[in-house]
Amino acid sequence: MARSTNTRFAVAVHVLTYLAGDTGDRPVSSDELSTSTNVNPVHVRRVLGPLREAGLVRSRPGVHGGWELAVDAADVTLARIWRLLQGDDQVLGLHGPNPTCEVGRDVQESLTALDRVVADAVATELARFTVHDVLTRAVPKPL
Repeated sequence: MARSTNTRFAVAVHVLTYLAGDTGDRPVSSDELSTSTNVNPVHVRRVLGPLREAGLVRSRPGVHGGWELAVDAADVTLARIWRLLQGDDQVLGLHGPNPTCEVGRDVQESLTALDRVVADAVATELARFTVHDVLTRAVPKPL
C-alpha cells in the first residue's frame, strides 16, 4: 500500500493531543514536541504555524515559553485540522500526463474530480472525531 509523504496532518494531531494532555499548564517547547513526534523541530514549527493562525494554539516567547493549546480539545475536529493542513493538496497523488494525449487529459480530469470526492469523504469521516477523542482513545480501532 502506498504511503503518504505529507505528514503534516499526523504531526498536527500528535502535537495537539500532546498539548491537550497533562502538561501541567506549562508551555511546551518545540524541542519537546519534536522529541515526542520524532520529527525535526523546524517541521513541528511549520505545522504549528497554520494552527496558530487558526487560533488553535498560541506561543509564549522567552526562556520558559513554548506552545499551548488555545481551545478546548473537544472543540477541535480532526476534519478542521485536515482542511487546515491539507488545503487543496491532492490526496490521490495525481501525475501530469502528456498534455497532447487525449486519453491522458480525460483521465486527469476524471481523477482530479475523484480526488476532490475522496478529500471530502476523508474530511467527512474525520469530522466525527476530535483531538479529545484521540487523547482519550475514543477513536474506534479497525476490525
